[in-house]
Amino acid sequence: MIQLLAPRLRLLALVFALGAATCACSATPGAKALDDVRILSDDALQGRAPGTPGSAMARAHILKRFGEIGLSPIGTSFERPFSYARRDGTKVDAINLVARIAGTKPGGKAMVVSAHYDHLGVRGGEIFNGADDNASGVAGLLAVAEAFKAQPPRHDVILAVLDAEEGGLRGAHAFVADPPVPLPRIALNINFDMLSKNPRNELYVSGASPFPTLKPILDKVAATAPVTLKLGHDTDADGKQNNWTNQSDHYAFAAKGVPWVYFGVEDHPDYHKSTDDFATIPQDFFKRSVATVVAASLALERDLDTIQPPH
Repeated sequence: MIQLLAPRLRLLALVFALGAATCACSATPGAKALDDVRILSDDALQGRAPGTPGSAMARAHILKRFGEIGLSPIGTSFERPFSYARRDGTKVDAINLVARIAGTKPGGKAMVVSAHYDHLGVRGGEIFNGADDNASGVAGLLAVAEAFKAQPPRHDVILAVLDAEEGGLRGAHAFVADPPVPLPRIALNINFDMLSKNPRNELYVSGASPFPTLKPILDKVAATAPVTLKLGHDTDADGKQNNWTNQSDHYAFAAKGVPWVYFGVEDHPDYHKSTDDFATIPQDFFKRSVATVVAASLALERDLDTIQPPH
């Protein structure tokens, strides 16, 4: 039997400590990224499977961070519920979280930054905490949100923290089926999925091959990135299994013809294992990875008007 009480008390202590700070936002975007990963991958959240109490606890933390950063909903609520059926026919009620940072030139193109917050839950009596997959991506998204609040974008930036990615990109498909702004306005999706574990100091960015207008922007970011930022994993050149086009939430945007960029690390021994815990994250690499995706997001928004879908 899994013992829940102690982890829950640890999580409450962490949330209390964070809330006791006079200002949770930092002048440096990403300063709280490690705290975000630690909380989202705590045992108390039981692996954040959709429709579970642990998923609700994850949302509570993310919404707390939305408030600290000063984000605004589109409409009356950050929460966008949707439902789907598992293979056995059981219904799951899931929830995406969506916020917007208004651009200084409203009404034009918009950019969506996404990361999924769900993971595999409890299997065989073991908790699959998903620290890298994908608490790390959510932390990166929150750091990007902090950066755009500090440096207001010209275009609307929509932050989409998506549910039920592990079960078939369900949250992303729900988002594009009922987008918060007209889909033709969305000029780019930037997706984060696994940002924290790579022994070679490498972070990959995919999308430049299908969308060549992205390449000069990403090459410029890579030239000064604090990690080794490598372009690739977006063609079948090394086999279909190494083409990441359909392997995370950006694929739902790709299927609608929206240009996309995907940041992530290659698979590692903790991928989809119960060992994907906060304790196994190389913290220095993760901090530099977050700094890289923040810089890239700022650069991509600045040049958003140059990004074109393929003819």
